[in-house]
Amino acid sequence: MKPAKEIRVGNIIMVDSKPMIVLRSDVNGSSRTGFTYKWKMKNLLTNSPQENVFRGDDKFDVVVLDKKPVTYSYFADPLFVFMDADYEQYEIEEENLGDALHYLKDGMECEAVFYDGKAISVELPTTIQRQVVYSEPAVKGNTSGNVLKEAKIENAIEANQHIVMVPLFVSSDDVIEIDTRTNEFKKRA
Repeated sequence: MKPAKEIRVGNIIMVDSKPMIVLRSDVNGSSRTGFTYKWKMKNLLTNSPQENVFRGDDKFDVVVLDKKPVTYSYFADPLFVFMDADYEQYEIEEENLGDALHYLKDGMECEAVFYDGKAISVELPTTIQRQVVYSEPAVKGNTSGNVLKEAKIENAIEANQHIVMVPLFVSSDDVIEIDTRTNEFKKRA
C-alpha cells in the first residue's frame, strides 16, 4: 500500500477494486492544511475515463502488470488477435488498443499487457517505420519556416489508416520513422 503522495503518473492502482492507470496528477493545498491530489485516470478493463480527488494519506495498492512479447496476427471482427512465441493466441478488443490501432501491421512485434491472466492491451515499440501511402506534393514557394503537411501511413486495416504531419520533402512511397508516443515524424528512413 502506497499513500497518494507517492503515486506518480503512469502508475497502475486499484480504486474500488478496479485497475486504473493515472494519466494526470494535479496537487493542491499547503503543508499546513494538507495536500489533495486530483487524478485523471483510465480504467484498464473498460477504457472509461474518471477523475477523483484524494487526500495525501489515502492508501492504494500499486499493481504491476505482466508483459509478454507477441506478434500481431489478424483482425477477427471485433477482436485483434496476437500470437506469442509458443503459438498461444490472445484476443484484444478494439477499444482497448487505443492509439496502437493506427500503427498495427501484419507480423508487427509488440508487447501484450496482462491483468489477471487476460490480455488487456498492447504496447508498441517507441519508434516504428512505416511507408507513406499518400502525401500531397510540395508546393514551390511554400518553404518559409517549418512547414508540415499530412501524410497517410500504411497499416493492417485500411479503415484505421492514420495521418502523420511530415516535412515538405517527404513524398508518397517514402519510408519514415515515427515516435509512437507522440505521433511525430522523426526522420526519413
